[in-house]
Amino acid sequence: MKTSMVAVLLSLSGAIVVPAAFAQTPVKLGIVQATSGGSAALYGTMQKNGAELAIEEVNGSGQLPGYKLVGLHQDDGGDRGQSVNIFQRLINQEKVAVILGPTLATSAFAADPLAQKAGVPVIASSNTAPGITDMGDYIFRTSPPEGQVFPGVLAYVKKKSAPKTAAQIYGIDDTLMKSAYAVHKKALESEGIKIIATETFQKGDVDYSAQLTKIKAANPDLIVIGGLAEETANIVRQARQLGIPASTQILGANAAISTKLAELAGAAAEGFTVGSGWFIQYDSPKNKAFVEAYRKKYNSDPDNFAAQAYTSVYIVADAVKRAGGVSDLKKLRDAIAATKDLEANNGSFAFDANREPAVAPKVLVMKGGKFTLAAD
Repeated sequence: MKTSMVAVLLSLSGAIVVPAAFAQTPVKLGIVQATSGGSAALYGTMQKNGAELAIEEVNGSGQLPGYKLVGLHQDDGGDRGQSVNIFQRLINQEKVAVILGPTLATSAFAADPLAQKAGVPVIASSNTAPGITDMGDYIFRTSPPEGQVFPGVLAYVKKKSAPKTAAQIYGIDDTLMKSAYAVHKKALESEGIKIIATETFQKGDVDYSAQLTKIKAANPDLIVIGGLAEETANIVRQARQLGIPASTQILGANAAISTKLAELAGAAAEGFTVGSGWFIQYDSPKNKAFVEAYRKKYNSDPDNFAAQAYTSVYIVADAVKRAGGVSDLKKLRDAIAATKDLEANNGSFAFDANREPAVAPKVLVMKGGKFTLAAD
């Protein structure tokens, strides 16, 4: 009777008593992904989706008793200045435990040093430029760098068709694409493939006919594009429209992978070849569950960037559990660095000594509007 009376009085007073066993400590994750800003949004939206799906799953699974992941999404519009402002706000005002992002490598080079200085771990899931993790020991990535991916793509193509010559075209005013160009050039030279034409473009360009006309005249066996997904799709489409034959194989950077590429390039994308740390047909229970859940929640297929952002959240959850919480971010950083044999949607995940993903990249070829695993 007394218990009932106390309950009534508490109800009337508006007080709520939460048993200690059910109290949950929030673990704030800053999700800095561009969901506006042109090409950047193709990647950022997918990563935001992947991260939020994983947060929902972790919170519903009970694998982090006493803790609740809280995603704080901020759209930087693919603008490095906005990235810096957002990082400052998340670090100094929101007091986040980890930052996931940003979308573009250019933004990462501007903003990640702020997190490094503050001792807040950062996990990138789309930054593939060289030097990302060199910014400091709090910087990680689940996206394999271009230098880890492209040489395997080129080795596969060389084995299949023995190309002798290549043309390169790349974005000259983008940090990632300039670094991708250098990686591609080095790999081509290492394979003994002669570069007979080099062309550039700038952000915002939509007409590549002048550059492609010169490339067509050079008649290369390969065209290697250093561009983001939207740019790459337009270049591929215009190349075929100008009469560059299907026998001239087109290769792209890891950054070109997007479910939108086939939609934007149409039939011209057939045979387009790239490398990736993940592919949708990966045959594992974890990946099948991820793809099914993503389709159910967003009514579309995930891409590798969604997959890598999804993995990033599970890395954080695993690290929080092993670190015993987030009160000590140095301890959390060390737990992230020690990630090993974590079941992920691309197999067993681990970081190497340089905080790079220890995964074996795959070669993907566009067939019938979808990226498929290349046949040996």
